Amino acid sequence: MKIILLGASGLVGRAVAAALAPRHELVPVSRKSDTKADLTDPASLGALFENTTADAVVCCAANVPLRPLADLTEDQVLEDLHGKLLGQVALARRAAAHLADGGSITLTAGTFTEPIPGSSLGALANAGLAGFVRSAATDLPRGLRINAVSPGWISETLEAMGEDGSSGTPVARVAAAYAGLVEGTAQGTTVIPQ
Repeated sequence: MKIILLGASGLVGRAVAAALAPRHELVPVSRKSDTKADLTDPASLGALFENTTADAVVCCAANVPLRPLADLTEDQVLEDLHGKLLGQVALARRAAAHLADGGSITLTAGTFTEPIPGSSLGALANAGLAGFVRSAATDLPRGLRINAVSPGWISETLEAMGEDGSSGTPVARVAAAYAGLVEGTAQGTTVIPQ
């Protein structure tokens, strides 16, 4: 399979690349790669598909910073929602028009076991993505599939922050969830790696 991988240089993206590369051809997309895209720029997302035919697209690039609700400006709300929720919706729409028949779209949501301060916009984007993949699955043509991975805290991220990583999920398990969705048959599912 030929797979376009957004966020290929991040912690999760590198792990997903390592999980998929032995069996598939990857087109890495990141700020550091030859191929670049920006979830907030629809034209750059469309350009991803102009010069290549892919079988799958995986997005590991999306995030929403933790910010207290009372401190958010309207511009920050829109920026954060564009960067995670609306950007991935735009990516999925473009992928659906260009992927090979039977192709796979895998997005990134997120989850926290307990609400944490500053996570309200992230929770909104994550819930929106889970609902989007569940409903978009009924609309996709040509046997295309769409799913999401919803990781919580990643062990290696917690350790890098000086925290105990045992309460997180190892990045290799998170990457295995992405690979399972790309290579499997699931449709309209949001997987929470354990």
